[in-house]
Amino acid sequence: MISYKMPADELKTVKDYRNLLAESMFLYALNQRFFKISRRKDPPYFSCSAAADVLTRPLKANIMTASCKGKGTVDALESMLMEVARVRLHGFSDREIAIVRALLMSEIESAYLERDQIQSTSLRDEYLQHFLHNEPVVGIEYEAQLQKTLLPHITAAELSKCSEKLRTSCSCVIKTIEPQTFSVVDDLKNIVKKVNLLEEEGRISPWDDEHVPEEIVSTKPNMGHVVANLEYPNIEATELVLSNGMRICYKCTDFLDDQVIFTGYSYGGLSELPESEYFSCSMGATIAGEIGVFGYRPSVLMDMLAGKRAEVGTKIGAYMRTFSGDCSPTDLETALQLVYQLFTTNLTPGEEDVKIVMQMAEEAVYAQDRDPYTAFANRVKELNYGNSYFFRPIRKSDLQKVDPLKACEYFSKCFRDPSTFTVVIVGNIEPTIAMPLILQYLGGIPRPDEPIMHFNRDELKGLPFTFPTTISREVVRSPMVEAQCLVQLCFPVQMKNGTLVEEIHFVGFLSKLIETKIMQVLRFKHGQIYSVGVSVFLGGNKPSRIGDVRGDISINFSCDPEISSKLVDLALDEVLHLQEEGPSDQDVATILEIEQRAHENGLQENYFWLDRILRSYQSRVYTNDVGAAFEIQDEGRTKVRSSLTPSTAQLALQRVLPYPCKKQYTVVILMPKSSRFQLLKSAFQSTLVGHAREAKILVGVAAVVALGLSLWRHSRSAQSSK
Repeated sequence: MISYKMPADELKTVKDYRNLLAESMFLYALNQRFFKISRRKDPPYFSCSAAADVLTRPLKANIMTASCKGKGTVDALESMLMEVARVRLHGFSDREIAIVRALLMSEIESAYLERDQIQSTSLRDEYLQHFLHNEPVVGIEYEAQLQKTLLPHITAAELSKCSEKLRTSCSCVIKTIEPQTFSVVDDLKNIVKKVNLLEEEGRISPWDDEHVPEEIVSTKPNMGHVVANLEYPNIEATELVLSNGMRICYKCTDFLDDQVIFTGYSYGGLSELPESEYFSCSMGATIAGEIGVFGYRPSVLMDMLAGKRAEVGTKIGAYMRTFSGDCSPTDLETALQLVYQLFTTNLTPGEEDVKIVMQMAEEAVYAQDRDPYTAFANRVKELNYGNSYFFRPIRKSDLQKVDPLKACEYFSKCFRDPSTFTVVIVGNIEPTIAMPLILQYLGGIPRPDEPIMHFNRDELKGLPFTFPTTISREVVRSPMVEAQCLVQLCFPVQMKNGTLVEEIHFVGFLSKLIETKIMQVLRFKHGQIYSVGVSVFLGGNKPSRIGDVRGDISINFSCDPEISSKLVDLALDEVLHLQEEGPSDQDVATILEIEQRAHENGLQENYFWLDRILRSYQSRVYTNDVGAAFEIQDEGRTKVRSSLTPSTAQLALQRVLPYPCKKQYTVVILMPKSSRFQLLKSAFQSTLVGHAREAKILVGVAAVVALGLSLWRHSRSAQSSK
């Protein structure tokens, strides 16, 4: 991390705003370069970024941060300093400036289009900055006008001036964080001297730009056609079946003027693979992402999408393969072109591409091993799901077995056959404009001669996982800079197939009830926690329309390590009390009000409708009529709301959770790992508390402490001499 401390800029005049805009452009352009460097052969770092941060008024800092492989800190530092020096010597190219200008213009245009739909919190925060720091409140109309006027006139020379603030002579602090000492202060000083000397002598070459194609789709595909068209008035949606077999459902909304979102899914995923192929194929998305799932390397695609608000991502899960997108209505064509490229790109992993990805994966595994929260989450999974290979974290030994060619082949197969995919599109869609684009880029995806990955949802293989049948309480100890404690209390859940629609709604109400009551007890009554969360996991179940559904409900909170076990017992007591006595009328009324408010807000959001329609397609009651499936789910919610009383909530808690809840649960507590010195000190102090101890015991403890201190000092001196 390299930070440069400087006076914070005031924002009072148009000139101040122009300076702020120039600094934003500089940071954008610098970050674009950092990203491209991270994707080169043998990169000095895996990720790097620059940002400005207000420390405490009137001071701010420009901060550059990079993460790199072990023993790579010096190389990363040299590359970061070299790039800033390169900007000072040669500036940014016209194309780099044009790309950044287009990015900023796209952002402000989106904000302007949705100026009447802005969240209240954004307005609140703007007024807050005005009253606390005297920042002007100008409104989005004026700010958009300012940017549109100023952006074309901010020159490359102005951006280069911003790099003057990033000289190592400008109150610069360089910090490195390593799992063990690989670089010392003299190494860092030598790099600073080396880069400064190269800059003084002008021996840093200009930036070499990559070639960027003009079009995402070089040859436009032949348009498909609609073979079936259905209207669903109850959800105001239209369903199309295209000539290549792809099913499209779109819903036009006016919630946000500059948003169109979509998700496509197909049944069949990683659960169908033998365990021997699982780890290779599960790396498919990661390796493919570095090669370029849309036909272009990420660094090239980034430039091609500059100024466009369109992004598409992919996911391969246990039972489904999905792609999701978010775009502006004006960039819908670009987003659909990316989907077309996803289905038609043949991935061939190069040796260097694979090498970079595997290095990144190894470093990620090492980082997870050192991260206390990851260790905690991994142990929760192992305990709750029977150490199933699907839930087990990837280890270094697993990475060594990965076959990159098999990984890419599997990824390509996952997104090859359009006839197995259903796509839901929601947002500000104008059908007369969108339909030709859908027919060309989705309908134009060629259907393979032979079916690829055709699966029946009722015949998919289930993941191997089992919840413990008894009580299990464990403590995970990890080294921490600041002592913190996390707790997860988990109960198994089972729901019968015949009443599944209602039961799922019941589980939603019950989880909110438990969250509210635990908050009241642990925070408001005992004052021991800040927040608590209750979550439901049903993702282990295969999407078959038969059989019961298993899952779990987990209670998560952070607290003082000393009282974690006591708080777990209090939480168990409260859940048991709800099972035996039931909630009060006021508790039920509160939960109903919270749910109703969330539902009303959701009805005005595109993501809410996208999720509801997708769940209707994927529900057990779906039989080729998404409107009917939606209606059944909606009726289930209404039925549960009207029947929810203290007694029905009590019965549901007894039915869904183990009853009594104290007979079957798991608890995992993340605790700070004490050093040897702290453990010996604790043992010594606890010994002194017992006044009836014999003198020889005290002498023995003192000897142990003396020996421990001696060993501790020796180990510290040995480490410092390495």
